[in-house]
Amino acid sequence: MRISVYVPFAVSTLLAFLAPRMVRRLPPRAGSWVLITAAVVAVAGWAGALALLAFIGFGQIPLVAFLGQWSTGVLHAADPLPGSVAAGCGLVLAVMTIALGRASWLRGRALVRAYRDCHRLPGDGELAVIDDERLEAFALPGLPGLAVPVGTRGRIVVSTGMLQTLAPAEREALVAHERSHLRHQHHFFLVTLQLAAAACPLLRPLATEGAYTVERWADEDAATAVGDRATVARAVARAALAKTAAGRVSALLAATGGPVPRRVKALLVPPPAHRRMPLVAFTLLLALSCGSLAEAAHDTDRLFEHAETAATAPADPYTW
Repeated sequence: MRISVYVPFAVSTLLAFLAPRMVRRLPPRAGSWVLITAAVVAVAGWAGALALLAFIGFGQIPLVAFLGQWSTGVLHAADPLPGSVAAGCGLVLAVMTIALGRASWLRGRALVRAYRDCHRLPGDGELAVIDDERLEAFALPGLPGLAVPVGTRGRIVVSTGMLQTLAPAEREALVAHERSHLRHQHHFFLVTLQLAAAACPLLRPLATEGAYTVERWADEDAATAVGDRATVARAVARAALAKTAAGRVSALLAATGGPVPRRVKALLVPPPAHRRMPLVAFTLLLALSCGSLAEAAHDTDRLFEHAETAATAPADPYTW
């Protein structure tokens, strides 16, 4: 096996280190897409490379080679992969699969609960105001046609306690923030990043940064909607301070989610400019990972074809 099979490991490690830093130079929307793409490609690269290495080692087992009708001698001569390395790759791949399956089950249940809660909310408008002194403001994604208002993707839940805490303009900013979460389906971004981090713990920095970038994305949309970045900054800061004083923990897709001081600081300066260099570097890394994995898969296919040909070739009558 050429070195190409090991390139996805290196690129995935590099993405886990560089992507969170790279997105800080990008607008939140672009940064969120960069993180989710990096996470998916990195997990696929790890899983694909591990599967190829495990398969090559598995194929050198005599019984497997007999059933597959290929030559173990050719496989071992072309790629002398130690059995312990192949077994280790297979074990890591199995652990990744189990972790991904467990995380998918848990996240799927959480989404089903969110859909159910959205369905049970009173009223039929996008905004659901609950009579509660507790400070709550969050978005609940919903299924189209299941008690979700036409033209929306879910419901915005705000408590009377939160509304009393904010000024009118800040309430508008809060609702615009949550509306952005629903319009862009930010819960799918978060779930995808969380699944990637569960399958490959090396990618946890991407999930952490992703939780921040989707909040910044909603902040920027809210600033555009109300036409005043300072108003959004005040709304975020005031809501977060009030919830902290009340000892409440922010819900998923809440206006008070993510590192609030960083969000407020970003809102008090002009929006980030579009930059090409981080995107170009990111695209090159993704191309390198995908290209190397495709080349490794092609080499593996050619290797087993050669081993099959060698196993079925007639013996040389002059060979003693």
